[in-house]
Amino acid sequence: MNANVQVELSLSESQALEIGQVHRIEQFLFFEARLLDGEHWADWLALMTPDIHYWMPAIENRRRADRLGAYGPGRGAYFDDCHLDLERRVARFMQPSAWAEDPATRHVHVISNVEAYCTNIEDEYAVHSVFVNYRSRGETDNDLLFGRREDILREVDGDLRIARRKIVITQSLLMSKNINTFF
Repeated sequence: MNANVQVELSLSESQALEIGQVHRIEQFLFFEARLLDGEHWADWLALMTPDIHYWMPAIENRRRADRLGAYGPGRGAYFDDCHLDLERRVARFMQPSAWAEDPATRHVHVISNVEAYCTNIEDEYAVHSVFVNYRSRGETDNDLLFGRREDILREVDGDLRIARRKIVITQSLLMSKNINTFF
């Protein structure tokens, strides 16, 4: 996440957003989920800022007393992507040679528990949410992924864009054959 952005766990008056802005942010996240479910990859990619950092750390089972924690920068990650990396992943999804997606994986992204706050940077919002990603492929391949997201959304020419995304899944061991998905 952006080191300049500080969000406290308690909501203060200075961080509160008006209900209309919170609704706008929720609708943005729901729209993003619909783009992903419909495989509108290029439209989804257009929701990212050029300096996007899309990070999904690998989860390590560690004792509570271990100061390293379950994940951290510079350690294992499923995704640690910039815009160019996301462009390449989207381009691969759209290739006829993407055999892992033929037949296509059917996705349902459910977004809930959205919390949105002001940050100390003008026109940027810290947004917390939870997700369920259900994926089905063929007759027997079904995956259910749960997790949390921490986003920084930025106003760009009057529209919201995703500048940072941290995805933390609850599974420490993925049983999925692949993670050909976006969160």
